[in-house]
Amino acid sequence: MIEHVEGDHTIERPEDYDHWRSYEPEYWGNPMLSLTAPDPRTLAAVTRTFTPDINDDPLNQTADQRKAAGDKELWTFRRIIARDLFESGAYESDQVLVNWPMIDYLDSPVVDVPDVEHHLAQAKRFALSMFYWLQTEAPRLDGGRGWPELRLVPQATGTDDGFAQAPYIRESRRTKALRTVIEQNLSVDVRGHAQPATFDDSVGVGMYRIDLHPSTGGDNYIDVANAPFEIPLGALVPQRMRNLLAAGKNVGTTHITNGGLRLHPVE
Repeated sequence: MIEHVEGDHTIERPEDYDHWRSYEPEYWGNPMLSLTAPDPRTLAAVTRTFTPDINDDPLNQTADQRKAAGDKELWTFRRIIARDLFESGAYESDQVLVNWPMIDYLDSPVVDVPDVEHHLAQAKRFALSMFYWLQTEAPRLDGGRGWPELRLVPQATGTDDGFAQAPYIRESRRTKALRTVIEQNLSVDVRGHAQPATFDDSVGVGMYRIDLHPSTGGDNYIDVANAPFEIPLGALVPQRMRNLLAAGKNVGTTHITNGGLRLHPVE
């Protein structure tokens, strides 16, 4: 979590900063420590803007992803606190959760590999290098470089350093369930229409695109339109285990449909 307050809060240059500064997967189109990343839907390289404490109307935002994905201005993309919605002085700055494509760690999975702790530490150092880059090198609209006024917000995350309490992993092991939600249930292209996807054992509703980020295996984004869908009870119930209900990313989906059910609007 970061905020933007008066003063120079530049951290010590990370030891492996030069490595991450030049890190560029061949399909990315730019070093990952930048404001440029593939558009998930078109795969074209798109440069985002980053405007700390942008002078905007926090209530004039749209959550309708058919109109906008919401990721083109990175300051508002994962903004958790918009200070203008609070009494004057309650917050010195907006507070922004940095969960951006540019800090996806792509070197290795962290399941069924022998050096999990190494890769988790690498992922954190990569994110720390992005923060240092934002403080020192990120291009500003006024022609300058970097925002030394950025700082981490430990009091918001409940950690000593302002990083998350746990790594964010988009896909878990998945339950072999009584019912597996498949692409043919949800995809607008596969189904040929966008009418709601219904199930006779529905216990909820969801709506999110099939959104798979670049993988540790070298695949780029897969991002396709979903219909609104119901959530079948059978996807929560394992075939073998008793007295266990799945929830969140481990429900009965395929690798593909996990991309539509893994998000918090569905969980």
